[in-house]
Amino acid sequence: MTSSHTDCHYCLQSLRGKKYALREENAYCVTCYDSLFANPCEECKQPIECDSKDLAYKGRHWHEGCFKCTKCNRSLVEKPFAAKDELLLCTECYSDEYSSKCFHCQKTIMPGSRKMEFKGSSWHESCFVCQYCRQPLGTKPLITKGNENYCVPCFEKQFAHHCYSCKKVITSGGVTYHDQPWHKECFVCAGCKTQLSGQRFISKDEYPYCVDCFSKLYAKKCAACKKPITALGGAKFVSFEERQWHGECFNCAKCSVSLVGQGFLTRQDDVLCHGCASA
Repeated sequence: MTSSHTDCHYCLQSLRGKKYALREENAYCVTCYDSLFANPCEECKQPIECDSKDLAYKGRHWHEGCFKCTKCNRSLVEKPFAAKDELLLCTECYSDEYSSKCFHCQKTIMPGSRKMEFKGSSWHESCFVCQYCRQPLGTKPLITKGNENYCVPCFEKQFAHHCYSCKKVITSGGVTYHDQPWHKECFVCAGCKTQLSGQRFISKDEYPYCVDCFSKLYAKKCAACKKPITALGGAKFVSFEERQWHGECFNCAKCSVSLVGQGFLTRQDDVLCHGCASA
């Protein structure tokens, strides 16, 4: 650049007919400018003179000819590159050394490409899709079965159990009754509709009943105390000629001795031990 300025701002030598460089509106001869302001090259450590192209990246500087891939030595000028531990690498070398492999296709996920991560593995965005509908999962809710990922609607369609009562999907928990899945809140007594999950119940004609409802609706009545005989918990009962007794109620009508496992006689509606019957 031929100067219209008179002297170098630093050494004060005349700039007439000489090249010079401007910095903050001040003119410097080439020698002074290089000694005062030239950035050192990261590669060769020499100053990058004012008549050389200065390539900068994150506060560091290179000569154009020094701006190369650390591994393969190819020029990175006007080419995509990546940095690792302050070293510059072309995308091919970076991928070979550091890039993740896609869990699905096993190909390298190139620098600059969007990478999806899930359960410690990486995918290309285009590979991270629902196994069934093949739509991208992105950040949508998903469910994994084996090593395959599904969007929630497809998983429910393919694998989820549907409640035997309300026919809706059971997303967690549930109860199995007669080999059929039920929501806990749908598994209720056929009589009073009380939830039966975790409670004792009795089956009748494929329907569950709480103990109280079953007793009221179906249980035989004890011939002695007139209360229902449910036989729950291993309770013993006695049956004779279409009549039933609780084990503890099957006693002689006169002396009240237990007749369980003993001989007895009947007289009208009473049962008697042999002693009372012969008296």
